[in-house]
Amino acid sequence: MPLTLTRRKESGNYYMRGTVQGERIYESTGTSRRAEAQAIAHRREREIRDRHAFGRQATLTFAEAALAYMQAGGEARFLGPILEHFGPDTLLADVDNAAVAAAEAAIYPTAAPATVNRQLITPISAVIAMAADEGLAEPRRLKRRTSGEARVRWLTPEEAEAMIGAATPTFRPLLGLLLGTGCRAGEAVAIEAASFHAATGEAWLHKTKSGAPRMLRMPQRSLDLVLARGLPEIGPIIRTPSGAPYRIAPKNQGGQFKTAFHRTRDAAGLGADVTPHVLRHTWATWYYAQTHDFGGLVDLGGWASADMANRYRKAAPRDLAQRLLDHGWDFRPVAMGGTSAPPIRRPIRAAR
Repeated sequence: MPLTLTRRKESGNYYMRGTVQGERIYESTGTSRRAEAQAIAHRREREIRDRHAFGRQATLTFAEAALAYMQAGGEARFLGPILEHFGPDTLLADVDNAAVAAAEAAIYPTAAPATVNRQLITPISAVIAMAADEGLAEPRRLKRRTSGEARVRWLTPEEAEAMIGAATPTFRPLLGLLLGTGCRAGEAVAIEAASFHAATGEAWLHKTKSGAPRMLRMPQRSLDLVLARGLPEIGPIIRTPSGAPYRIAPKNQGGQFKTAFHRTRDAAGLGADVTPHVLRHTWATWYYAQTHDFGGLVDLGGWASADMANRYRKAAPRDLAQRLLDHGWDFRPVAMGGTSAPPIRRPIRAAR
């Protein structure tokens, strides 16, 4: 018989009650809205019928396996963000290395390999191992991260322009600031009008991740994007569509910036491997490709060591410097308030 809905209290949550494929069900839907409760009951019926037809191993979800793991005394500390990412319908059988890589990009885009191993791969592996011990899943080994693995993703000028074109007018200034200076999102949204110098394209960062204040210098393309909608007279220069300052949530917890970033990235047709931190890698690669000024890279990027700065600049094709110029991105010293700029020559084309 189909599952029916009942309520213990008039304002309480609906409960599902009934028998499906010989299995007696009496469970809370977790909602007090009848239409939503009805949809949850229909999904629960389908799960039971599918399980009866195809077997539990083929229909077990990660959420169900994680719940069993926690009820058996398993460590629940890091499972919250993972469960939120996979949702209620992801099958445990589909949680493979590719799925874990996507989860890493969404939940821990800037985390160190040791953090990813401890807070993502270890709990997922534990859930899978317990399910496998009970014959509910195929045993599998997930690839762990090593400190030698370096992120190699950065945006080409064409990809960056696609993101800028897809961004809302209120989000473009923040994109321009990040691409043009390499600062972190939390640093960018903290820049006050009193510390921003439009005449020179500079901004003074009082609060940085390293704790050492530094000056940002941006190319004209970046400055134009920042100034496109005007600047407030006081307070943070980067604002949300409502005119309020951006709120940056604690590390790996999302927030207004990530929501806008992901929406823009998706609209530009870019993949989940493009995370907010990729913009910092992008700036380092662009800046060095045009200037070959490693000292400037370290100073402007605010890294604690030259080795760390070196990890951020990626191998780039020889035409990158000119392609950046073609799109208006000029990081050469004379273009950013310096005294000289090395010439950038277009490749010589063979005569036809």
